[in-house]
Amino acid sequence: MKDFSILEQKIGTDFKNKDLLIQAFVHRSYLNENPDFKLDHNERLEFLGDAVMELIVTEHLYKEYPDKTEGELTNWRAALVNAKMLTKIAEELEFSDFLLLSKGESKETGKSRAYILANTFEALLGSIYLDAGYYATDEFLTKYLLPKLAEVIKTGSYKDAKSKFQEASQDKEGVTPCYKVTKETGPDHNKNFTVGVYLKDNLVAEGEGSSKQEAEEEAAKKALENKNWK
Repeated sequence: MKDFSILEQKIGTDFKNKDLLIQAFVHRSYLNENPDFKLDHNERLEFLGDAVMELIVTEHLYKEYPDKTEGELTNWRAALVNAKMLTKIAEELEFSDFLLLSKGESKETGKSRAYILANTFEALLGSIYLDAGYYATDEFLTKYLLPKLAEVIKTGSYKDAKSKFQEASQDKEGVTPCYKVTKETGPDHNKNFTVGVYLKDNLVAEGEGSSKQEAEEEAAKKALENKNWK
């Protein structure tokens, strides 16, 4: 078993219930090869952590930026809590060293590993919340996630492709884009989605991703290119 006390020191969080910490790093594939393992996979923790993170980030943005509109705050929040940002932080904290994966999954890199890391970050938040409560989770996010906002604002990364394409399509054609899932492949724990973006009934572009959000963003990027609306 991996030494999770090293991770506790790294993130500055001492768990009362060590099993909650370990479970956050248990991928579904690990249980396929280790059916007698005492803990469940991390997907329910991920579900909880995602909701807690959204609430905490929303509260911080609401209190700290009273002059900003709902739309601006929504875009900032989306840039902070998206999979790309969560993967980046998980990599900085070297979460890969603690993942419990199947032999096959442990060899995966690139998008597949990034998706697992982002989900693990959310699962860890769920574990912290259950083990130590709201304010401990707030402290963790204040230390590791919220400081990234300055970078988000400076680089303009909160202006995602979906937002840009919607603004352009409304301005140039008076139409709001519509996104539809056109294809789903893979098992539940490793889905791949294909999403089409439409203006009225016309398909402008398709994108793929390991989540609907990622596929929509990819479709919007391609739509901006196809329309030459850079």
